[in-house]
Amino acid sequence: MITNVRRIAAEALEEWEEGHIYAESLVDNAARAFSLSQEDRNLLNALIIGCIRNQRLLDFWIGKLREGDIDLQVRCHLRVGLFQLLIMGLPDHASVNETVNSARKGIRGLINALLRRTIRERDELLAMVDQLPIEVRYSHPDWLVNRWTEQYGEESTLNLLMWNQQPSQTTFRTNPLKEQAAELVANSNKATPLEGHSGFYVSKGLPTREWIDEGLIYIQDPATTHAVNLLAPKSGETVLDACAAPGGKATQIAALMENTGTLLCTDSNAKRLPRLLRNLERLDIKIAETEAFDWSKPAPDKWNNTFDAILLDVPCSNTGVLRKRVDARWRMTPESISEVVHLQKSLLNNAVKCIKPGGRIVYSTCSIDKEENSELIMDFLKSHPEFELISEEIVHPASHQTDGAYAALLVKKA
Repeated sequence: MITNVRRIAAEALEEWEEGHIYAESLVDNAARAFSLSQEDRNLLNALIIGCIRNQRLLDFWIGKLREGDIDLQVRCHLRVGLFQLLIMGLPDHASVNETVNSARKGIRGLINALLRRTIRERDELLAMVDQLPIEVRYSHPDWLVNRWTEQYGEESTLNLLMWNQQPSQTTFRTNPLKEQAAELVANSNKATPLEGHSGFYVSKGLPTREWIDEGLIYIQDPATTHAVNLLAPKSGETVLDACAAPGGKATQIAALMENTGTLLCTDSNAKRLPRLLRNLERLDIKIAETEAFDWSKPAPDKWNNTFDAILLDVPCSNTGVLRKRVDARWRMTPESISEVVHLQKSLLNNAVKCIKPGGRIVYSTCSIDKEENSELIMDFLKSHPEFELISEEIVHPASHQTDGAYAALLVKKA
């Protein structure tokens, strides 16, 4: 039986529209269900992720090809077809025939006609793009573009939109607790050093499985280092990583502590702890303990005034990582950002009670939204005069060429 990857992609896009599953999960689920080869899986991933990333532009073109309402099933097949013809640049014959054959018989004629019209009018359709509003050209919601423009200005917003439309790279760091890791990776032709980020590499293809399994590397973006470096954990300290799963920052903290001291890793979801434990063990972390705890609730007495340092990497809107998390731009709303800010404030207010006098906390997000970051910290300081803001870092994706992030270092006065 021949597998039609275009059909799988179109059906996955229909399922994605229901809003209950992430795009990456759709790819993984389909790859397993249909036992796809690596080549077919790569194509499926490109089609699903690419169509979601460029959804608004694709729908604009569809509107130019056919006026009026279009059934979702037809629209998803057309998105797959137009993405191949106008963005991927795949051969016309394969793009049209495979996409048409992927649809049920009752809609094949319409899809065939519109895709062949796309080929005839390709130059005209592509020429329209430069005249479109940037929110359509780069497929982002109006409200989000307006919000960024207000916060960062037009030029910075345009650069951010362009950045989000590029496929993300797979980056990883070597594990300093494994002596052979740095030399082994440096002498390999399977990765190239990431300029400006010591110990980080860009993987050529999928990272070597053995490197991952043996704890030599951890797949991670260099933006994660800002919060950990601000925290500056030291050997012998008692440190808390409050929202630790899956463990990327926790393993960085333990490495800076040289595996000496105590590192408590908590997470609100007990189901995430086994993966956290596996990552800690794989990277040879000896000082970590794990516990399930929801920091939206007051901390138990045993943790009050206990920690020298706390990393609070809170749930956020993900506005700094939209290049990787293509779903997020279509799922979030202004209201959802306000809701997550309420949660963030609760987590911070509860966590700070656990810091020793003279101790420190780093509040961090993978968001670039000021309401979640600098504005929240300024509001916190007004009601907590016992804390002082020492430093904050704002990582803008397009400027830093990494994921976006925010980190603020707060110190509790002795």
